[in-house]
Amino acid sequence: MLGVLAGFFVVWCIILVGTFVGRRGILGENARSVLSALTFFVASPALLFETLSKAKLQDVFAAPLLVTTAGAIATAALFFFIVRFLLKRSVPESLMSSMGASLANSANLGIPIAVFVLGDASYVAPLLIFQLAFFTPLFLMALDATTSKHRTTPLRFGLMILRNPMIVGSGLGLLVAGTGWKVPELVMQPIHLIGGAAIPAMLIAFGMSLNGSRPLQASAGRRLDAVLASGFKLIVHPALAYVLARFVLGMADQALFAVVVTSALPTAQNVFVVASRYQTGLTVAKDTVLITTIVAVPAMICVALLLA
Repeated sequence: MLGVLAGFFVVWCIILVGTFVGRRGILGENARSVLSALTFFVASPALLFETLSKAKLQDVFAAPLLVTTAGAIATAALFFFIVRFLLKRSVPESLMSSMGASLANSANLGIPIAVFVLGDASYVAPLLIFQLAFFTPLFLMALDATTSKHRTTPLRFGLMILRNPMIVGSGLGLLVAGTGWKVPELVMQPIHLIGGAAIPAMLIAFGMSLNGSRPLQASAGRRLDAVLASGFKLIVHPALAYVLARFVLGMADQALFAVVVTSALPTAQNVFVVASRYQTGLTVAKDTVLITTIVAVPAMICVALLLA
């Protein structure tokens, strides 16, 4: 238990450094976007490749992936029903809010949590693969089908998935793991060094993103939606994951802890990007990202205490 709390302490320290750096403007106006781009396109794919190339495939494509898939879909479906039929929101707005209630920040916070708290970046691999290859494209296709703008063909969706650098890094790592090929040390050393930049850069950028926003403005008229979405992401989603993992699949110990913690990750920041693209659910997306981002680490500490 002390090791878990120590991991959260390390994560929070780096996040606070990022918050301080962002507030003081030490790295300039575009620092957060540059750091985010560095981690997304370069460092994270290297880290995922190195980690997954040494992983056991049965640990990645097994019960954790099933829990991740079922938990996220159940959370999104339940929240969609509430927002669409009880709060009477439009279908596109309901889809956007459901995305915020179920899509986790699997990269910027998920990878550091997996490394420092769970002890292995491969614990977040099922979540990354599921969200990047299936869940996000599913939401985008649904939004395309319910709006008249940004029509996207299945071919373009397939290319979008294949061009995602994290999918490429993960896929190559899994290919190496599946074939049993040992990457030459001379090749692995630069990959290791580049991947080492991912976690500190992610957390500093994450801390910088916490500056300057005020959620739940009364004038927006979507306070209830944002609070419900945040509650679903931080409470309902991990609770469903726990029930599925513990009582349906019989998972226990570290495996159970890992799937519940990764389910309690905050809403992915690209939910707001998608809301901006489709011009629907902007307020709920922004507020849900901010609220869950601030509350997520304390919430995951509570999960750790409950499962200890």
